[in-house]
Amino acid sequence: MADRRLQVFHTVARLLSFTKAAETLHMTQPAVTFQVRQLEEYFNTRLFDRTHNRISLTEAGARVFQYSDKIFELYGEMENAVREMTGEISGSLTIGASTTIAEYMLPALLGDFRAKYPDVSIHLKVSNTDGIVSMVENNTIDLGVVEAPVSNKNLVVDECRRDNLVAIVPPGHPKADRKRITLDELLEYPFICREEGSGTREVIAEYMNTSPDCNTCMNVAMELGSPEAVKGAVEAGMGISVVSNATIQKELRLGTLVAIELDPPLERPFSFVHQKQKFRVRVMEELLEFARAYCEEHRAK
Repeated sequence: MADRRLQVFHTVARLLSFTKAAETLHMTQPAVTFQVRQLEEYFNTRLFDRTHNRISLTEAGARVFQYSDKIFELYGEMENAVREMTGEISGSLTIGASTTIAEYMLPALLGDFRAKYPDVSIHLKVSNTDGIVSMVENNTIDLGVVEAPVSNKNLVVDECRRDNLVAIVPPGHPKADRKRITLDELLEYPFICREEGSGTREVIAEYMNTSPDCNTCMNVAMELGSPEAVKGAVEAGMGISVVSNATIQKELRLGTLVAIELDPPLERPFSFVHQKQKFRVRVMEELLEFARAYCEEHRAK
């Protein structure tokens, strides 16, 4: 409904990147450039300075951005008001999730949400926790779901549920018959870990640093980019690891991995993270409420 040229300009100005704006708007970069040029032709002035592959707002561009911010805020308030009157829940949302959550938690939650609200279109971006927090900070996504604490105090963080992490070893491993394993025992073996920036890795590193004798004490054998790769390496006998208990249910049923509780236990939060805003479109509010209720229900179970 709002002027497409102004929408595209506002996104580019907010992200200061034609590439990121194209990704956010699900458009090609030439299409984004074309829309911005059309707006520049309408105002008969440049809105961006383009130098050395970087862009910045001109004085006119800053003024247009200031007014467009107000326009889209009013537009959102108007849409919310009308949708509250009609009871309609529709629109589009972009959600970002860290790998573990995207693979093992979100499919069921989003499936139930879409079943209830079929007119809502949801786009999902997957990255590690650092990447998701960065997307929220840059307004590239509407809502992030992460698996590690968030340090940015300017963002709203709502804990969804607690996640239990366990050690995993292949059957036949010397520790496979143990019910619990201490940190010192864990560190006797080559360790398979996630990549830098992963929430899982960050939480495990903090846990290991609680040991007074631990100075970068992980004997890292491999760094891998997904839970599936980590599980495969442990199954192949290349080391042991610590993973979310939620990610290994299939392997436990098949008997290809053995889970051992950590001593002391290790838990982490799964959390929603989003910008502080004076208002949010109704579909965003509805998703947050639905997700909170979903997490509460599954926490009780």
